[in-house]
Amino acid sequence: MLLELVNSTLEDVSQKQAIGVGALQGILDRNMESAVDWNSIERIEVMGIDEIALKKGHRDFVVVISAYVNGVLQVIGLLGERTKAAVAAFFRSIPKRLRRTVGVICSDLYQGFIGAAKAVFGKRVRICADRFHVAKLYREGFETLRKREWRHLRRTLSKADLKTFKNVHWLLRHRWADLNADERRILNHLFVRSPKLKEAYDACEALTAIYESRLSKGQGKRKLRGWMQRVTNRKLICFDRFLGTLNTHFEEITNYFVDRQTSGFVEGLNNKIKVLKRRCYGITNLTHLYQRVCLDLNGYARFGVET
Repeated sequence: MLLELVNSTLEDVSQKQAIGVGALQGILDRNMESAVDWNSIERIEVMGIDEIALKKGHRDFVVVISAYVNGVLQVIGLLGERTKAAVAAFFRSIPKRLRRTVGVICSDLYQGFIGAAKAVFGKRVRICADRFHVAKLYREGFETLRKREWRHLRRTLSKADLKTFKNVHWLLRHRWADLNADERRILNHLFVRSPKLKEAYDACEALTAIYESRLSKGQGKRKLRGWMQRVTNRKLICFDRFLGTLNTHFEEITNYFVDRQTSGFVEGLNNKIKVLKRRCYGITNLTHLYQRVCLDLNGYARFGVET
């Protein structure tokens, strides 16, 4: 019966099994923990932290803290506040024997998460900023320049050129190596009319290449510093905000080069929770949400019948 909840709501299973919703919730309460059982965990090597919105319009944020436990991804905490104090309090609630086993914490660049991890774990734990969050930031800078250049070009281009460049923004989102000959010709045609856009595009390509190269942390630092200097020398002000982020979180960003750890598992879990939330038409009770997430992740392993 519990496994039916993996793909259904309480109300659906209640109608199918002719059991009251309250009774069904009682079964769930008796069989699923409402919080993590630290005694069942031997060590936590990699931890991830992110947030999702429980309601439409980015309201009622919930912090999702996950970890690989014995090779299995688990949710170890759902927090109703995304403040540094709330996250730090959760980290301190982890038993000391487990805190000593944490090696990496994957996070985005939200200062509350990073600050809490530093306050509790200090320098012993490597805080790794997700490369895809970093990529989003420098792509946002490039997109700002693209929009500004396009507004200018629309006033000066002929109708034929405007037709040629109609969907050029999609091409600019792809790497040069992934474009065919015709697409490259269109971009070259555009870059002749906007040299600054070409410089910014090349800068994005260069930064992506750094991330995809097999570099040590020291090599990664030197490459990033060189990139930052080139961008500054060329006065690509569209990256000014990103340069500020790089300077502020240089250690967390370059920690990626140690073992190329990303928050991919965190994002995958977030998507699973979002699907669960939509399937249940919203779950605002964090205890019930924790139970349902654990059931979705481990229900078949715990309650499935071997055939």
